[in-house]
Amino acid sequence: MNRADSLWLGKIFEELGFAEADSLEKADVILINSCSVRQAAEDKVYGLAPRVSACRITHPALRIILTGCMVGSAMGKRRRIKLSDLKRKMPWVDYFIPPDAVFERLPNILRNGQVSEVGDVETGHAPSLQGLAKPGAVIISGGGGKEAYVPVMRGCDQFCSYCAVPYGRGPEMSRPMEEIVSEVEELVKRGVKKVTLLGQNVNSYGPPPFAKLLRRLHEIEGLEKIWFITSNPWDFSDDLVDALTLPKIEKYLHLPVQSGDDEILRRMNRPYTVREYKELVGKIRKTVPEVKLGTDIIVGFPGETEEQFQHTVDLVKEVGFSGAYVAMYSPRPGTAAAKLYEDDVPREEKRRRHKIILDLVRK
Repeated sequence: MNRADSLWLGKIFEELGFAEADSLEKADVILINSCSVRQAAEDKVYGLAPRVSACRITHPALRIILTGCMVGSAMGKRRRIKLSDLKRKMPWVDYFIPPDAVFERLPNILRNGQVSEVGDVETGHAPSLQGLAKPGAVIISGGGGKEAYVPVMRGCDQFCSYCAVPYGRGPEMSRPMEEIVSEVEELVKRGVKKVTLLGQNVNSYGPPPFAKLLRRLHEIEGLEKIWFITSNPWDFSDDLVDALTLPKIEKYLHLPVQSGDDEILRRMNRPYTVREYKELVGKIRKTVPEVKLGTDIIVGFPGETEEQFQHTVDLVKEVGFSGAYVAMYSPRPGTAAAKLYEDDVPREEKRRRHKIILDLVRK
């Protein structure tokens, strides 16, 4: 989703006469599209300070814009951190724009081919430029320009206890189906053969149900392949399982489980049990035997015992995932887990568990 947004924001720069610089040191404007899915992602942004500050010494007119989930968490409808804290940690940033406003506000900063101070960027009172403020699909370079990202919904209403996304991205909002269909039809006319449908919780799309959207897109002549990410177990209906049999649907499914222990899942606010997850996997594999499964797993969640970790090991062995994003738990300020639970699993133990799961998946 962040990559799709970044590509679309690049379009705004191009429309206003900007060209991509070869390096930070040669830039007149630096736009940072931040991610908050892990603490390490935020730390990378903070870590830009020395290099960016050095750029400003040689280029005093340089302007720096921060957007993405870090700003959404401080300025969005659901706030878990304070904007004043971001400003204190990043005094080298000139503009803080939340992701739900960046497509409207960025053109006002960049108007006339130069950075403008006109308008109240933080509160949204800057006038907008028509035609540049509505993000949609973007063609990506992979496959010779024959692939495209298509956001179908944004935001998340699940509030997993460890997760910053509902704060950074805001409430769930789905795009109208016919708008998406028209967009994909136009992409196909431009030579696109494969689309990747994007959403923080893509199968919660609707109305209509996500399976109906897949079937409607499947009818588009000239479109050869459809993939979607990321889907969650609690929204995976029988109708969606059946839709996986459609010939154009990619037979790789990313289905985050996070833990193989029921108590940890409960503390994570993941509304399913291990048995229910395995039943869903069994149903999917019975319907689509050739499907490959990827997942997300967090190790070292507060209170996770060795026995509970072994339950996750057992699940990974049983399911046989083709790939996994494995994360070591880190408390995110403002989330329920950070407020309710002590981060009591030592870092070295988290590293050990991380390696065990990663090695297992690779094997």
